[in-house]
Amino acid sequence: MSYLIASRLQWLKFIVFLVLLTQLSLSAYAQKILEPRANPKAMVQEGNVRFTVLTPRLIRMEWTTSGTFTDNATFIVVNRNLPVPRFTTVKGNGQVIIKTDELELQYKIGSGKFTNQNLSVKLLDTKHPFTWTPGLKQTGNLKGTYRTLDNYDGDEQIWDKTKMELEDGLLATDGWTLIDDSKSLLFDHSDWPWVMPRVTTDHQDLYLMGYGRQYKKALFDFTQIAGRVPLPPRYAFGYWWSRYWSYSDNEVRNVVHNFEQRQLPLDVFVVDMDWHNTDSLRAKDDVFEQPKGWTGWTWNERLFPNPDGFLHWMKDQDLKVTLNLHPASGIAPFEEPYQRTARYLNFDTTGKANIPFAGSDKRFMQALFNTVLHPMEKKGVSFWWLDWQQWPNDKKIKDLNNTWWLNYTFFTDMERTSAVRPMLYHRWGGLGNHRYQIGFSGDAVISWKSLAFQPYFTSSASNVLYGYWSHDIGGHQFGRGAERVLNPELYVRWMQFGALSPIFRTHSTKSASLNKEVWNFQGEYYDALSNAIRLRYQLAPYIYTMARKTYDTGLSLCRPLYYDDPETKEAYENPSEYMFGDNLLVAPIVSAMENGIAKKKVWLPAGNNWFEWNTGALLKGGQYVNRVFGLEEYPIYVKAGAVLPTYPNVKNLSHDPEQCVLAVFPGADGATKVYEDGGNSKDYASAYAYTQVVSRHLPGRIQKITIMPRKGQYAGMALSRTYRLQLYGAEMPVQIVANGKKLNYTTETNTKDWSYNGQELSVNIPLAKANAVQQQEVTVYYSKTDSIDVNNGLVRKFRQLSKGITALKFKDAGIILPHVVGNCEETNLRLQYYPAQFYKALNYFNQHFTEIPKAVEKATNASNATWFQEYFKANLQ
Repeated sequence: MSYLIASRLQWLKFIVFLVLLTQLSLSAYAQKILEPRANPKAMVQEGNVRFTVLTPRLIRMEWTTSGTFTDNATFIVVNRNLPVPRFTTVKGNGQVIIKTDELELQYKIGSGKFTNQNLSVKLLDTKHPFTWTPGLKQTGNLKGTYRTLDNYDGDEQIWDKTKMELEDGLLATDGWTLIDDSKSLLFDHSDWPWVMPRVTTDHQDLYLMGYGRQYKKALFDFTQIAGRVPLPPRYAFGYWWSRYWSYSDNEVRNVVHNFEQRQLPLDVFVVDMDWHNTDSLRAKDDVFEQPKGWTGWTWNERLFPNPDGFLHWMKDQDLKVTLNLHPASGIAPFEEPYQRTARYLNFDTTGKANIPFAGSDKRFMQALFNTVLHPMEKKGVSFWWLDWQQWPNDKKIKDLNNTWWLNYTFFTDMERTSAVRPMLYHRWGGLGNHRYQIGFSGDAVISWKSLAFQPYFTSSASNVLYGYWSHDIGGHQFGRGAERVLNPELYVRWMQFGALSPIFRTHSTKSASLNKEVWNFQGEYYDALSNAIRLRYQLAPYIYTMARKTYDTGLSLCRPLYYDDPETKEAYENPSEYMFGDNLLVAPIVSAMENGIAKKKVWLPAGNNWFEWNTGALLKGGQYVNRVFGLEEYPIYVKAGAVLPTYPNVKNLSHDPEQCVLAVFPGADGATKVYEDGGNSKDYASAYAYTQVVSRHLPGRIQKITIMPRKGQYAGMALSRTYRLQLYGAEMPVQIVANGKKLNYTTETNTKDWSYNGQELSVNIPLAKANAVQQQEVTVYYSKTDSIDVNNGLVRKFRQLSKGITALKFKDAGIILPHVVGNCEETNLRLQYYPAQFYKALNYFNQHFTEIPKAVEKATNASNATWFQEYFKANLQ
């Protein structure tokens, strides 16, 4: 008995130790980005002027009448303690000259405030030279982002018809950018750094970035002083279901069951503001002049009779839940947390007044989190959707923007107190908000014009590191005078873009006609929508790997073409195209089809060939190409030779699946590093792993794929991994050897034999489960005597021919297909069934393909033959 008591005491001590350790680690995590005091060796001071060399391309320039300089973190700049770059300082002839490897600064000593007469900075790169002086205006800013798309039809405001003017970004073709931080609010030095106004008013606090066309280096430099872009949890890159609807517990469960029934993955369920009670006795607006019903903190038990039970059920489904918040009206007397919040604040409740929202009051915000929000988080609310759109600035601190400040307080509270990775989504508040992750772009108008604008809007935001915009996919509301009917083709194209955007979230206003659930669509619309969701999950490990790159480098997932091609004018002239990570180029379809096809002119950058994934065409870079696509097809271009980590079918991203499918694309050698971590762990900065994969083409028509031993570690890391290789655009191999063992061929995919997919013209090679630190090697041997081009659009020809023949049968159910038609239409399966006849079957297809319309003409009536000829000409030539 005494031994049992002693054991229990030891266990309790251990638990207390763990709690204290966790608290210390959380505090340290929150503080690590705030290192605002620069290394003195980086500083050059001359009286009332101080220069700090932060990187070879970035210099801070301060002037003040008092001679006292600011070393606090500001809302934009939180870190100046960087490795001191190489630079020289020369003083003489009344000047100080500071020279880095890339910039040269000159200042007239003792001449006071910075002007174009006493200060200049020039770029030493002779290819893109400039000389900057105070007051010089940029002419080529590449723009950043904008607070919200609320009530915008594309870039046009529907009420006053004004055009959106994106804020200036960090990059410009001028080669330099000035960040004037003179008016930024400061952070104090408390354990939870809090806002404080600047005391000095007569001062200058400037940061000059001089980068020429080194855009990527400029963005990285900015992360060094303004903080990195945090890595969202893995589940954030799945599909989010959201709708402004007064969902009940029953309805939510039905929606979830519908996803499960159709085997459609889902990660996040968003519950809009009807989740909470409102004060029905109030007039249209409340005492804070906010619309009645926006602010609320108490579950509406008419819809959710047991909120704890609802959240528990959602957790059992491996789903994350977020709730909508409009905090402007504070906490009303009818709210469930009113009394305990009042006690926390010593607030006088005798008058039954609202506890007013006071964002700049640390005590109030602590009360809000500790008495209102943390209890709900503990019961299962994963993160918060802030829908702040009421007051532009705080009531007490004039220049404190509520959007910016709420982003900071909510994110850093979770950073400090939660055991999981912090996340929220809210509107853009300005420079520095990249530290608080995901943007909610607001209530865009449903139109082709809005869809056409969003790819540019999304990628340009990377110029301020705001790389995680979450759009209302499909649009939020109908425009003025627009037909109140959801166009299914428009919705499909929006979903296809959404699957290739940073955050994949559908949403719409409270309208009975906006039923965006996939199961409300039929036929090719249902197929295209389902495929968009599945593509998102297929690409999830690639997306997550690129998100880690965002954290490491500042390069957003969706980014403009000119990052990689800064010297090429076409990279600037095609703003709707964007890179989706390092290896995918997307050219969104943003207009309606004509006669069943979408025509798209695409610019492909030089330096690579590009594999058009949906059609199987390998295209040369450095040119414009005119392409056509059906509803289920989309312009996704993969760099030749790229290796993409992908997933097989999964339920969602709550767990890292055991199997990883390595998609290897044709046209060149390639390699990748596959990233993994704990998925929702806070220690991802140091606890993670990479697996390198290399694909090489050797003499004698041999391809070798090597999976290197995994490097790194993190808590919960699986020791073993199952890989499957999928070689796109590949001929039929004659032999495959995996880890020294010859594999057998099978016509139907299984887990031990290799197979060939005739629809995709891809080779599928399953590998046995193996220790992740074990190197694996697969050698693929192709015929030395035969070869054929399989990357000339055959995938699309097979697909469209099959669709056309099926449609023809519905016009003439009794048709007897001529031999040439049947042979060509079944080519994809002949390739699988008869691997030894691979080249014979493809040669037959290529030789007889153009004969198909004439053969059909002889087998059916004139009307059907004319229809098929037109279909063939539009889709197959």
